[in-house]
Amino acid sequence: MTNTTTSTTTTTSTTKATGTTTTTNTIASDGFTLDPADRAAILEERAHYPYPQAASIEALKIVQKRHGYVPDGAIPAIAQTLGIGVADVEGVATFYSLIFRQPVGRHVILICDSSSCFLTDYEELRDAFFAHLGIGMGQTTADGRFTLLPVCCLGACDRGPTILIGEDLHGPVAPDEIPRLLEAYA
Repeated sequence: MTNTTTSTTTTTSTTKATGTTTTTNTIASDGFTLDPADRAAILEERAHYPYPQAASIEALKIVQKRHGYVPDGAIPAIAQTLGIGVADVEGVATFYSLIFRQPVGRHVILICDSSSCFLTDYEELRDAFFAHLGIGMGQTTADGRFTLLPVCCLGACDRGPTILIGEDLHGPVAPDEIPRLLEAYA
């Protein structure tokens, strides 16, 4: 995990006409600011659950949708918005493999490496992706188009070997189909 600098700024303002005092706490971490639309969407998600921690995964997905990944500075901002501890959000963010904590390519290719896919030539498919893209697992192409990641299971064991590109499940995939398949993700 990257070291982050977090500070809390408290702003107090008093309205002269009514004498009302308003105090606002803002968490700033590494200069990250939660987009107002994202904050509103997170609060809307929070309203669906009896416990704010339950909205953590949806909040992380909201931030990831905008940025392509979840920057370190987003963790305390999400925690403050949900009214929960930073460790609660960090725990969820590091547990789920589909929450990306560093920049990824425009298209993330998840290659299933479960036992079912392993038995249906996963290694041959993986090696063909390595050769075609010129990258290994956990790497992103130089043009920022693709990131290649392993995933434990995609739930399509009857169609192995399978891959997931974005939200599109493909399987079975043969190594010679890779160029044609990737053309759709320009």
